[in-house]
Amino acid sequence: MSITPESVQTLINSSDFGDRIRGINQLGQLDPGVAFEMVQPLITDQNTRIRYAAVSQLDTLGHHDLQLTLKLLRDRLYGDSEADVQAAAADVIGALKLTEAFEDLEKTYHQTSEWLVQLSIIASLGEFGDPRGLTLLEEALSSEYDIVRTAAVGAMGELKDLRALPLLLPLVDDPDWQIRYRLVQAISHLGVEQARTTLEKLAEDPVEAIASAAKNLL
Repeated sequence: MSITPESVQTLINSSDFGDRIRGINQLGQLDPGVAFEMVQPLITDQNTRIRYAAVSQLDTLGHHDLQLTLKLLRDRLYGDSEADVQAAAADVIGALKLTEAFEDLEKTYHQTSEWLVQLSIIASLGEFGDPRGLTLLEEALSSEYDIVRTAAVGAMGELKDLRALPLLLPLVDDPDWQIRYRLVQAISHLGVEQARTTLEKLAEDPVEAIASAAKNLL
């Protein structure tokens, strides 16, 4: 059976949750303009899982109208009651590189207590490649959540902003091996020569993956 706007709409309108999710997943097989129109009402659906799936679809469909997409994502970032939907909105903002939303991400990071939302925001700042993000990433290095700290180290590497090096190098002694591993990766983007002493120490790290990665850079 061929997938058409009508068949997808029938699934989306179904009373069965599985059918609705299947319909949302099939939007990517339709004309982007048609699919973009169809997904919009679902972004404010009463069902959390439907909202999450719909927001996630904007990763590909949002290119059809970036300004409207930005409006929709801001609405979910600020207005959704569920952390995973807010996180999905932040993820898509990063994927689409909607740097106009930088201040929205920054504000939400400070307002939320949800680690998942903070994690998505930090990851998005790395995708942006916007130097404005460095201050917030520095703050995230002190997060109470190790997973957010780890993401901040990775995002600093993605920024490729040399101002990050003095902030990152002290992490050579961090007790979390994942932080140290991400540090090696970040250094590979920021400059091996400026961090040679740190890399030499990491090359002796008791975790083989870290030592091996550092040795490869030396």
